[in-house]
Amino acid sequence: MTKTISILGSTGSIGRQTLDVAEQLGLQVAALTAHASIERMEEQARRFRPRLAVLTDEAAARDLTVRLADTGTKVLGGPQGLEEAAALPEADTIVTAVVGMVGLRPTLTAIREKKRIALANKETLVCAGELVMDAADTYGAEIIPVDSEHSAIFQCLQGCRDRREIRRLILTCSGGPFYGMTCEEVGKMTRADALRHPNWTMGPKITVDCATLMNKGLEVIEAMRLYRLPLEQVSVVIHRQSIVHSLVEYWDGAVLAQLGTPDMRLPIRYAMTYPARGESLAKPLDLTACPPLTFAAPDRATFPCLHLAEEAAAEGGTACAILNGANEEAVRLFLQERIGFYDISHLTAKARSAVSVVQKPSLEDILEADAAARRCVLGD
Repeated sequence: MTKTISILGSTGSIGRQTLDVAEQLGLQVAALTAHASIERMEEQARRFRPRLAVLTDEAAARDLTVRLADTGTKVLGGPQGLEEAAALPEADTIVTAVVGMVGLRPTLTAIREKKRIALANKETLVCAGELVMDAADTYGAEIIPVDSEHSAIFQCLQGCRDRREIRRLILTCSGGPFYGMTCEEVGKMTRADALRHPNWTMGPKITVDCATLMNKGLEVIEAMRLYRLPLEQVSVVIHRQSIVHSLVEYWDGAVLAQLGTPDMRLPIRYAMTYPARGESLAKPLDLTACPPLTFAAPDRATFPCLHLAEEAAAEGGTACAILNGANEEAVRLFLQERIGFYDISHLTAKARSAVSVVQKPSLEDILEADAAARRCVLGD
């Protein structure tokens, strides 16, 4: 079981909920990191007294240094601070809750230090999954997924003797706020509309990804990497109620599912306490009060980002890094209200066509593919 954690991305939704779990379980906090959330970081640092606080925005870090001068917390600025936080010797578990490619290098650093990785940063596995999993094997680092879907699969696989027994992984998807709409209706949706997720409270980037279904596409790629399965053995089903978090189907016809309320503290807690289960203060799932549980096929025509992700997964190499980098930039433009909703998929498809794919890439190849995709989206 985890005793001391470092949280990369402590001021975001997953980071804040991780601190709630840490407090309940009595865990020590060695490091906290964020981008530029000065006031929230100061509040967290004073409450949890970490050895290290990092803000990747260097101006914000200078401000934080002054604010925390009366504490024993060291403050660092810049992205390199994430790697120092990931390598602190007293932290046995690194929670990677940052959004985007910024999580890749510190995750690899934590792996080299043989930490347990509580992984909530899907881009790390999407863009460099084979490198990351190979590194984890080499150094003996443990990767425990925190995403609700991958945690569900992880839990359903606990009794699996041999991965060859798996017929397929079934990822559930809420369908986002635009489920059931036509292409014409979806094309009129705004930033505010896309941020109204029906079941989960998350950061803006991942919430938009849920609206486009790109989030589920990225999770398909992540599942392939985590469990070393081909695309043909990973499928998606729409489940509006977000009660069944994902399923595993075995070759004998048995299907195992993990059910629970839509509360991220459950998978976070399991990543901290695995292989044990820590007591939760959350209200348990009441099956008699649940709405009817429904399942449907995803609409890839109305939500083309899912298909784009599956195409990238099939191609392999740097295709997934190109997909992810382009999507990140396009979502950023959408959140700034500079482009429309369907421009996200159009710009991502454009980058996928324009940027060459490298098979069996190095880390440098992956980073260059990401950068090239972003330049394509921005027209540079």
